[in-house]
Amino acid sequence: MVQDTDVVVIGMGVGGEHVAERLAEAGLDVVGVEAELVGGECPYWACIPSKMMIRAGNLLAEARRVPGMAGQAETTADFTPVAARIRAEATDDWSDQVAVDRFTGKGGRFVRGHARLAGPGRVEADGQVFAARRAVVLATGSRPQIPPVPGLDNVPYWTNRQAIAAKEPPASLLVLGGGPIGLELAQAFARFGTVVTVVEAMDRLLPADEPEAGTLIADVLRAEGITVRTGARATGAHHRGDTFQLTLDSGEEVTGHQLLVATGRRPHLAGLGLETIGLDPDARTLPVDGQLRAAPGVWGVGDLTGLGMFTHVAMYQAEIAVRAVLGEPGPDADYRALPRVTFTDPEVASVGLTEQAAREQGLRVRTGIARLPSSARGWIHKAGNEGLIKLVEDAERGVLVGATSAGPAGGEVLYGLAVAVQAQVPVEQLRHMIYAYPTFHRAVENALTALGHD
Repeated sequence: MVQDTDVVVIGMGVGGEHVAERLAEAGLDVVGVEAELVGGECPYWACIPSKMMIRAGNLLAEARRVPGMAGQAETTADFTPVAARIRAEATDDWSDQVAVDRFTGKGGRFVRGHARLAGPGRVEADGQVFAARRAVVLATGSRPQIPPVPGLDNVPYWTNRQAIAAKEPPASLLVLGGGPIGLELAQAFARFGTVVTVVEAMDRLLPADEPEAGTLIADVLRAEGITVRTGARATGAHHRGDTFQLTLDSGEEVTGHQLLVATGRRPHLAGLGLETIGLDPDARTLPVDGQLRAAPGVWGVGDLTGLGMFTHVAMYQAEIAVRAVLGEPGPDADYRALPRVTFTDPEVASVGLTEQAAREQGLRVRTGIARLPSSARGWIHKAGNEGLIKLVEDAERGVLVGATSAGPAGGEVLYGLAVAVQAQVPVEQLRHMIYAYPTFHRAVENALTALGHD
């Protein structure tokens, strides 16, 4: 029997859950379908628990930076209670059942299982068929992107899920991938005593960010004892006993007691039945318009759109989709000032275009760089003060189109730069602001000076 409803949301990660709750609050009859945990990757295996691990490791690092003020007993810590605390707090504060109860308490109906489209406005889930009068919202997220390294499919490697679920740190760890996930976990495990080797195929770490940021974080990691191999493509993977081995294109072989594969993520569209509504089932991403519409009566939010695989993008898109489903006016999605943060120590945060991306768009570019250790706050901070501010200006219009903030509070300093990019604040206006002293963000003033004048 077909069950009528107003909206079906397929995938109850952060984006889908937000859409489902908001529409239920608005009085619509909403069915939410999730095969795993409500809340998705972020609260259980990604954003929340990883930052808890990072916080614990950072506290150890800070203690080690104070010679003579902390003894050895104070600067070492057992990973086991940290891991137990992370799991306990995730269970208490981000419980799947709590999320389900919150949704159903707002009038929603929840179905546990896999769902697929069965034609316009129709969804099959857990042996049931639903007919949506108003909308179907697709929010199935992403999955780890596993590179085609020979032998890797026969190796019991970790993804971020197994790394987060670890009860104790491995003696040594190979990290395949020098992007945000790989570097955050590499540094966290290293600070709990794991011997870590990072292998990145591109010629620098954080290849999507400014080269200066990649160089900075590589230098920091090496100084902390982490082995970094850039421009190193893995050509083979093997597992024997308790040893993992990667063969690199140089012929070098690197080994570890565990292997973490962190080479990015890909949108999850498999088995959704996109062909039943005239969409390409083999597409890499779900194409959506500015209001997140993928087809008549169908919206998509989150990672599967390929427009920024971040929790904040999913939440941003969710609000636009909610307005669109309710028929409320609102602006199209605007990704010009998309912020990104890698929560290493130092944090590496960026917004908008990199210098290279701006030049590829044909802009006449000026850049300015300020090194954090040379700023007043950097000098005061001393140990752990590595960082920089880089500004990317469209010189024709005199506005910033991109910026990078790396440092002890890089993600927080980014906020002001993101506002400047989003609002297209004239650079000359930024030059005449008052920057509080002595703050990390005051280095923005130095970077503006380095931009120079026409």
